[in-house]
Amino acid sequence: MDPYTSPNPRAELDAILSSIQTIAERYTNMMLNMDTEALVKVTQPADIPSLSALAIPFSAPQDIDQVLREAFEIFDHRLRTNHPRFFSFIPSPASPLSFLGDSLTSSFNTFAGCKLEGAGPSAIEKSLIEWLAERVGLPDTAGGVFVSGGSMANLTAIAVARDQIVPCGKEALGVAYVTDQTHSSVAKALRILGFRGHQIWRLPADEKFRMDPQTLQRAIHEDREAGRVPFVVIATCGTTNTGSVDPLSDISSICRKERLWMHVDGAYGASASLSASHRHMVSGLELADSISWDAHKWLFQTYGCGLILVRDKKHLLDSFATDAEYMRDITEEQDVPNFWNYGIELTKPARAMKLWFTMRVLGVDTLGRMIDQGFHLAERAEQELRKRRDWEITSPACMAILTFRFAPSGKSERGMDALNVALSKRLLEENVAGILTTELRGRVVLRICPINPRLSGEEMADTIERLDLIAHEL
Repeated sequence: MDPYTSPNPRAELDAILSSIQTIAERYTNMMLNMDTEALVKVTQPADIPSLSALAIPFSAPQDIDQVLREAFEIFDHRLRTNHPRFFSFIPSPASPLSFLGDSLTSSFNTFAGCKLEGAGPSAIEKSLIEWLAERVGLPDTAGGVFVSGGSMANLTAIAVARDQIVPCGKEALGVAYVTDQTHSSVAKALRILGFRGHQIWRLPADEKFRMDPQTLQRAIHEDREAGRVPFVVIATCGTTNTGSVDPLSDISSICRKERLWMHVDGAYGASASLSASHRHMVSGLELADSISWDAHKWLFQTYGCGLILVRDKKHLLDSFATDAEYMRDITEEQDVPNFWNYGIELTKPARAMKLWFTMRVLGVDTLGRMIDQGFHLAERAEQELRKRRDWEITSPACMAILTFRFAPSGKSERGMDALNVALSKRLLEENVAGILTTELRGRVVLRICPINPRLSGEEMADTIERLDLIAHEL
């Protein structure tokens, strides 16, 4: 069924409109009944043949309503990362406004790589990038581009750092500095760019799971003495494990002294810059040379909405511009940029539009309160756990992330590891909460990241009470 080829395009478009209404109704019911939905529906071995069969198109057209039903069945096999009690990984409690903005963006299918084909969305992207850069304190020379997510943002930033700092022909001597808490996408980006394992210094984090400036300084000095070329420090604003924020000001001082590029992975934590009451936690972001930021994490967007900010947007052009004669004329660039010259992608959707749509409808103050709710929920969970026996806080609530473990007396370390793994599985099986484990200092711990603004403090307290009951049953 395709209105382009159909002899009756009006009828075909009416059928598509009806399908859109069906999807909207399904989405509305899902959102209204989210609390009662299963947190996870894992695909079982018996499901694979039928799901695999659905992947193969038929030779003849199929009824659109039937295919919709098949699509609903396929999407039913998933983790509900937008469930209010899904606390694992970094959840994605996407706002219905983002769904609407995403649908709106898809309906126009705008090519946003150049201003000729996407002048309106490109103008919005440029201004929204500048506004976000200002919010984190970057100067008016700053710019950036929307990308698919933190992995692409980190890759983009490290490529720029290499091009700005490493002398041509010295790439094999380049050294990057991370910690044992740095996100895995950074190591992947470095590998893609040709840097080998021995060119990545994985520094041990301090007792608060942050980069230690003195350890960093010693490592840089050691590499300089050995004839290597230090070029980038990757700091983190909101580590995935514990929510820790590296000492950005101290790291910046070292980078300025040593003439290194300072990139901050703020994929998760940079959103706190829009909070009214917790903005101080990201102090130092303004000192970065580049920042990665995911709107599909704590800005409540559907997946595929990240961005990279740089202190000086000309550095992006140095690395990625392909029509340099045109783009490097700053008087021309002041208009609407060709964003294909600001990053890796040539074909580029208008990712900024769904974030713009959400922020225009909600307003910044409401968005800030939604972010603040995540801080409140993690702090409430910590308070409730501290009231109960046999619980150990392994890292206090920080940037709306808390780690802890059930640690009854008389258990060995290995026994407690196994007990907490079993507890995590039981919580999912009984649909209590999505709380998975991580490892800190060689110990298995439970971890929560409760950033869904639909969850109240009292509901969090009730969840901790059920967690405690199940733990003692085990």
